[in-house]
Amino acid sequence: MKKLAFYTWMASTAILILSVGKVFGANPDTVWIRTSAQCEMCKEAIEKALAYEKGVISSDLDLKTKKVKVVYNSAKTSPEKIRKAISGSGYDADEVAADPKAYKRLPSCCKKPQDR
Repeated sequence: MKKLAFYTWMASTAILILSVGKVFGANPDTVWIRTSAQCEMCKEAIEKALAYEKGVISSDLDLKTKKVKVVYNSAKTSPEKIRKAISGSGYDADEVAADPKAYKRLPSCCKKPQDR
């Protein structure tokens, strides 16, 4: 009898947890952001900056298109905050220009061709 009560409690707890996850935005969103990335070092820097952004689940920068795919939890962050994080690492993010101080610290290979 005790085992049946325990299993019933476990099942109802699991259903409750799954329901709460759906209500509070456990489903991730995706955004594509155009960057000013130039090389593999840029890719590493942008992905590392996004790894520290609260709510970002994953990021992947395609150097051919210079677009980063960001999967994030919309309850914890927004596309604007994600763009600001990219800008803070020294790169353009869509219409958000790179932070000038961070851009100045980038290696020459990571700077825009006209600034090398």
